[in-house]
Amino acid sequence: MSTENALLTILIDRINNDTLVLPTLPEIAVRVRQAADDPEVNLMQMADVISHDPALAARMIKVANSAFMGRTVKVNTLNQAVTRIGLRQIKNIATAMAMEQLFVSHNKLIKTYMDKAWEKTLKVACQAITVMDFYLRVNKHTSMNKDTITLASLVFNIGVLPILTEAERHPEVFANPSFLAHAIQKLAGKIGGAIMREWDFTDEFVEVAESWSNPNYKPEHVCYVDFIRVGAIIEGILQVSDKTAALQVYVDKGVLRSLEMFEDDSYHDILEDVKTMFL
Repeated sequence: MSTENALLTILIDRINNDTLVLPTLPEIAVRVRQAADDPEVNLMQMADVISHDPALAARMIKVANSAFMGRTVKVNTLNQAVTRIGLRQIKNIATAMAMEQLFVSHNKLIKTYMDKAWEKTLKVACQAITVMDFYLRVNKHTSMNKDTITLASLVFNIGVLPILTEAERHPEVFANPSFLAHAIQKLAGKIGGAIMREWDFTDEFVEVAESWSNPNYKPEHVCYVDFIRVGAIIEGILQVSDKTAALQVYVDKGVLRSLEMFEDDSYHDILEDVKTMFL
């Protein structure tokens, strides 16, 4: 058996036996989510929780100052940022901003792959969040929202992490990048869904991680998977034979108002603003 097939067999066996080591949610994200679920928590207490992670605190101020939040007056303190974002949204936004902490490795080769995976994630996220912004302008009564798509678009590819971690024990497979791509394509969705369940995330996040790259999954209703797929198609992460035809599906479904929106200056303005949240 080749090294590649051996690794694939190991991964599949561990998935089937529930013995694959899954990444844990960053500690600061756990604390924020626990605080957000406490009906007694107030904005000052939430700001205090976030303040224990200076990098996250800085990110939250940046988010609060973005057009994503629909405000033009700048805030300068974490308390102001948390007040602007609000307790309802802070749980998903803070978790999303902590996701980058997972894409790290002390192994140089693995780090390269992790960096590329995170870079792809951010590209798709920026497009998906921007598309959602335009969708919400027309569909004002939908239950879908920006803070959920922000987190969903930063965890959709989370299933690659255990694959890369397991591959670290078999460095020879990195001589064949196409094999890793195959392993990721074959297994990342199932692993991603398992991670979302392990983290006790809601079904919409499980659906995104598990099904975004599955061509056989075609929900009739508009869902967060649609926005991830649009972002992935635009960025070339989700391979399609005809990009225009693939995107037209989402015009017909009502996710996109038209294909011309991608040429609109206002779309690119929002896209650039969204990007600033992650830089």
